[in-house]
Amino acid sequence: MTEQQQILLNKVEKQTEMILKAERWLWAHPQTGFTEWQAHQYLVERFEELGYQLVSAGNIPGFYTDVDTGKPGPKCCFMAEMDALDIPGHPEAVEGIAHLCGHHGQCAALLGLAAALKEPGVLEGLSGSIRLMLVPAEELTQIGFREEMREKGIIKYFGGKTEFMARGYFDDVDMSLMVHQGGGTSTVFDAWHGCNGCISKKFIYKGKTAHAGANPQNGINAQYAAMLGMQACNDLRETFRDNDHIRFHPVSRGGNGAVNNIPDEIQLESYVRGKTLQAIKRENRKINRALTGAALAMGARVELHDRPGYAPTNLDTNFLKLAEKCCVDMVGAEKVKFKYGSWAYGSTDFGDVASVMPCALFNVCGGFTGSAHAVDYRVTDPYRLCVDAAKIQLLVIETLLKEDALAAKEIIAQFVPEFSSIQECLESTDEIFLDKEAVVYDDEGRATVEFF
Repeated sequence: MTEQQQILLNKVEKQTEMILKAERWLWAHPQTGFTEWQAHQYLVERFEELGYQLVSAGNIPGFYTDVDTGKPGPKCCFMAEMDALDIPGHPEAVEGIAHLCGHHGQCAALLGLAAALKEPGVLEGLSGSIRLMLVPAEELTQIGFREEMREKGIIKYFGGKTEFMARGYFDDVDMSLMVHQGGGTSTVFDAWHGCNGCISKKFIYKGKTAHAGANPQNGINAQYAAMLGMQACNDLRETFRDNDHIRFHPVSRGGNGAVNNIPDEIQLESYVRGKTLQAIKRENRKINRALTGAALAMGARVELHDRPGYAPTNLDTNFLKLAEKCCVDMVGAEKVKFKYGSWAYGSTDFGDVASVMPCALFNVCGGFTGSAHAVDYRVTDPYRLCVDAAKIQLLVIETLLKEDALAAKEIIAQFVPEFSSIQECLESTDEIFLDKEAVVYDDEGRATVEFF
């Protein structure tokens, strides 16, 4: 570690009390995506106390601020996510919601980073600027609520980063980084190379009710149609290519009617996940075909509602290697494990950002026990979760922007985006939107099938 790097770590260390206080406050005030107004207000107040001028999203939570070095160069965005999860079984849940993915720790760390950037001498010798961004709604949950927001025109996209892209908040950004929380104690920092993208789906089978005992022949059983649709989708699984990492995991949202009636409506939700947008779209069409065929076989109807989820996350190798070197400088090579070529099967809206600019995402490990998204999740080392996360981000900033931002410029120059612009990315995303009654019957019972 260089003398300058140690100075920077000390600048963050000075903020420890503030960082840990923020971690506890945010943990105690969890809210789900697009409702994180308590965290938003708390962080707005803290950032303004530090002297920052903020650009707020307005009708949704979230904001950003820019830190200018005074010299021209790239703009590097460092982000934190504000949302929690609705998992009511956790003993510390607040009205059924808890921070079981560590996003509150990201926010506390970014606040500490913001404070450290105000310290004397931190920006000396750097070029370009740093955008600090607090984003809502990374977890793709409560789809019905988000659909209501979309119908009201408040949002267009279900992911906070994708929505921020559509609002222009990344238009002048050249590269982006996030530090997430990770499990295990054998390392301090680790990373994978990418993860699946996804489509969000809702499908509604509609039949015809009738007395289940007296005259079931007069009914059309929506539940049976749904069961047949699930069987058809399950029979497709062997056609999914292994390297595409397709995941389809439907959940029934129930139906209506009495126990002695033929059920006339069943709703289900799922994602279709995959490694590439092409694979996701291809397999989603097959799944829609299977769902439609099941409805046709039973004489039922089915509504298909597809919404863009998240693009696959392909992290930039050069940016990851720079981040890895900073991690090694901070804690030593034996405590760092960046798994190049590895792939994860969850999804994040960071993938949309990564499709248009070089991005790095890695984990600070050992801050919690249990499993993320589970009722046994416990923060056990908030210093590791938050202070170490702030420290490593400051080291990355220094490495990127020193020497006339040479490292940042090289990463940007070598990056090959999946889309040439944010607009092109969003246009591809918009192709996923689908609202279709896939089977329509005329008065004589003849069916017309259309699902794309």
